[in-house]
This record gives sequence, structure tokens and C-alpha cells, in this order.
Amino acid sequence: MTDKVTIVLSCGTDNPNRSTRGLHLAKVAKERGREVTVFLLDEAVYIAKKGIADHLKAATGDGADDLLAYLQEFGVPIIACTPFARSRQIGEADLIRGARMGSAAELIELACDSAVISL
Repeated sequence: MTDKVTIVLSCGTDNPNRSTRGLHLAKVAKERGREVTVFLLDEAVYIAKKGIADHLKAATGDGADDLLAYLQEFGVPIIACTPFARSRQIGEADLIRGARMGSAAELIELACDSAVISL
């Protein structure tokens, strides 16, 4: 069994329930002592943009802002796929603390070296 977990999110503001659930799973994995990375694709790149998570809530009441704050506090990498972010006019300067841009090649490396949960 691997101690590494990669959460791949492809939804953001378009599906607050799924995107917030993915962040919640990342938090739970971190709490359980796993090495966690969150990789954002498609609409999920908006989660890494400053201010967006402040308004993202699931039907359960979970807020993306609180979940992200936990992940940031514990140094969980949050990686926004560069082409998806650029196509939405999101640059490095727009990203929340602890987030950065990354490539598909990086996602493949993460996936080959960890358990992957995709939402």
C-alpha cells in the first residue's frame, strides 16, 4: 500500500458538491498521515484562483475555503494544470498561497507513484 495520494479534480464552481468533496478527501488523507497532492484540471483550476473558494460551498455545508486553509496550513501541494489555467486567464500571480502551475507530465508522474482519486 502506498502512503501517497493524489486527488485529481476536474470540477470547480460548476459543481460545488464534487469539488468540495475532493478537497475534503484530501484533508482526510492528510489527517491519516498520507502524503497528499491535489491536481486541478478543467474547471477545477478556478479553485486555485484567489477569492473563488470563499464562495464555494457544498450542500453539506462544507466550505472550500476552510478545506483549502487546512491543506495550505499543512503544506499540501495544490497544482493547477497550466494549459487549463491559461485558457481561463489564470496566471501564477492569481493563485492562492501554496498553489502553483503544473503539467500533464507531472500528473502522470504523480499518478504512477500514488493512489489516485479522481472527481
